[in-house]
Amino acid sequence: MLALVVAHLVVAALLPLVSARNRRAAFAVAAVLPAATLLWALAEAGPALAGGVTATTAWAPTLGLMLSFRLDALALAMIVLASGLGAVILVYCVGYFGSDSSEAPRSAALLLAFAGAMLGLVLADDLLTLYVFWELTSIASFLLVGQGGEQGEERRAAVQALLVTVFGGLAMLLGFVLLGEAAGTYRISEIVDAGQAGSLHGGAVTAALLLILLGAFTKSAQLPFHPWLPAAMVAPTPVSAYLHAASMVKAGVYLVARLAPGFSDQAVWWVPVVVVGLGTMIVGGWRALSATDLKQLLAFGTVSQLGFLTVLLGSGGPLGEISALAGIALLLAHGLFKAPLFMAVGTIDHATGTRDLRKLSGLRTALPGTAVAAALAVASMAGIPPLLGFVGKEAAFEGFLDEGGLRGWIVALGLLLGSVLTAAYSARFLWGAFARKPGLEPTQVHRPGALLTVPVWICSIAGLALGIAYPVVDALGASYAAEYPDESGYHLAIWHGLGLPLLFTAVAIAGGLLLHAQRARVLALSSRSPLDAQRGYELTIAAIARLALTVTGRLQVGSLPAYLATILVAFVLLPGVATILGGAWPGGQPIYHSFTQVPLAIVVVIAALAAVRARRRLTAVLLVGVIGYGVG
Repeated sequence: MLALVVAHLVVAALLPLVSARNRRAAFAVAAVLPAATLLWALAEAGPALAGGVTATTAWAPTLGLMLSFRLDALALAMIVLASGLGAVILVYCVGYFGSDSSEAPRSAALLLAFAGAMLGLVLADDLLTLYVFWELTSIASFLLVGQGGEQGEERRAAVQALLVTVFGGLAMLLGFVLLGEAAGTYRISEIVDAGQAGSLHGGAVTAALLLILLGAFTKSAQLPFHPWLPAAMVAPTPVSAYLHAASMVKAGVYLVARLAPGFSDQAVWWVPVVVVGLGTMIVGGWRALSATDLKQLLAFGTVSQLGFLTVLLGSGGPLGEISALAGIALLLAHGLFKAPLFMAVGTIDHATGTRDLRKLSGLRTALPGTAVAAALAVASMAGIPPLLGFVGKEAAFEGFLDEGGLRGWIVALGLLLGSVLTAAYSARFLWGAFARKPGLEPTQVHRPGALLTVPVWICSIAGLALGIAYPVVDALGASYAAEYPDESGYHLAIWHGLGLPLLFTAVAIAGGLLLHAQRARVLALSSRSPLDAQRGYELTIAAIARLALTVTGRLQVGSLPAYLATILVAFVLLPGVATILGGAWPGGQPIYHSFTQVPLAIVVVIAALAAVRARRRLTAVLLVGVIGYGVG
C-alpha cells in the first residue's frame, strides 16, 4: 500500500518532464496510476470486505512510529471516488486544458500528488499517519486553488482554504494526541474497538472528540467554516470536480465515518454531528437557490450534501447500521453525480464562454448529449429512482423514521427539509444551464470534443448502473455497517413498498419543484440572508491582524531586557506552572558528581550576578560567555 502512495508522489515529481514535451499527454500519464489503484482495490475487495487487508511499515521504530495502512469497506468506497473518479477527471483534463495552457503542467503534477496523498489518508490505520496525509491534501489544495498566484481572487481563495483547513487540522492533531494517549495506542482500528467496549471515557477523551470533530468540520466545509468551499471555485473546473466534489472535501466525512462506530453513542459526538450536519445541509441548500454562477450553485449544493453525509455517517443511534448503509450509498452517489455536473459546467464554459445561468439559453438543443448526461446526474442528486441517489436517500429516511423518538423525528424532518432544497436547486441547475429562457436569444456554442463529454457520461451512467445493481453497494455498505452492534436486517433496494420513506421522497421532489416554480420570490428571499459566514471570516482575519499588530507594537520595542522579561514570564506561566502542578521533585539526587563541579558552579553564580550588574555591554557579553563555558 505504501508503494502505491509513494508511486503517486514519485510520478507526480516526474510529470513536468512529460509536460515539457506534451502538456496534454501529462494528464493521460497521470491517469494511469489512479486507474491502476482502483483495479488493485477491486481485486482486493473480497478480503477487504471480509475483515480488511493490513500492512505496516516501520517509520521510526525507536520512537514507536509506524506507517500503518488498512483496506476495508470504507477505504474501498473512498478509493472508488479518489482513484476511480480521479482517473476519469484526469482524462477530462486532456480535453479541458489547451496545448499551450500555462496551468496544465502544475495542475497535472499537483492533481496526481493530491491523489497519492488522498490514497494515503483513506488507507491510514494510524492517527499520526492519517494526519500527515491530511495536511498534504491541504497543501495540494492550496497550490491548485491558487494556481500561479497571478490573480488576487485566486490567492485570497487559496489562503482562505489553507487557513481554515490547517486551523482545523492543528486542532485535530491535538485531539489525536489526547485520544491516542488515553487509548494507549494510535492504531485507529484498536481505538474504535476500545470505544465500542466503553473503555474510553473521561475529560481527555471528551476534549479529544470535540477537537477531532472541529478538524473534520473545517475540512468538509461544515457550518460555520463552509465559505472556503464556494470561494475555492475560482480554481479550474477539473480541480473543483476532483478536490471539491469527489474527494478532498469528503476527508472530514471519512474521518467522522471512521471513528463513529466507536463513539456515536456518546452525546459529545452525535449532538455536534447532528446539529452541525443538519444546519449545514439546510444553509447550503438555501444559499444554492440564489447562486447565478453554475459552479457556485454546485459548490453550495456540495456544502449541503456534505452536511447530509455527516449526519448519516456520524450520528449512529439505535439503528446506526441503516444510516451507515445509507451513508455509504450516498457517499458514492454524491461523487458520481457531483463530479459529472462540475465537468458539465466546464464543458458549457468551454462551449459558450460563460457559466452565468442568466446568460445561458437553449443549450438543451445545442448540447443535447451534455444535457442528457447532466439530467441523469441531477436526477440522482434529487433522489429520483432508480438512480443510486434515490436508493441512499430512501435508506436515510428509513433509518431515522424507524428509530422513532424525538431525535429520530427531528433528524428525519431536518433531512426532509434539506432534501426539498436539494430538489429545488437541482431543478434550478437544469433550468439555468439548459432551458430556453423567454426573451433571451439562444446562446452561441462551439461543439465540445469527446474528451469533454464522454467522462461526464461515464460518471452519470455509473450512478444509474449502481442504483440498478444496488446489491453491490449493499454488500459494500453492509461490511462497514457491521461495525455497529445492532442488526436491523435492512438492505438497500429500489423498492421497499409503500411507506413513510417513499412518502418523504415524494414530498421532497414535489416540494423542490414547487420552490423552483416560485424561483423569483425564493431568489428575493435567499439573497437577503442576514447571516453571512464569509463576512464573519473576513472580520475574524481582520481582528487577528489588528491583535497581532497590537501585540507586536507592545512587545517588539527594541529592548533586550523587555524581550528577556517576556520570555521569562511566558516560561514561568506555561511550562513552569505545569511542572509544579503536575510534576514531582526528584529524590535521592547527589549534590554533585565530581568535586570539580563545585568551584565551577561558584564561578557561574558569580558571573551571573556580575552580568546583571554590568553597565557595559562588552563586559556583560564576556560574563555570559563565562557562564556558558562553566555550564558546559
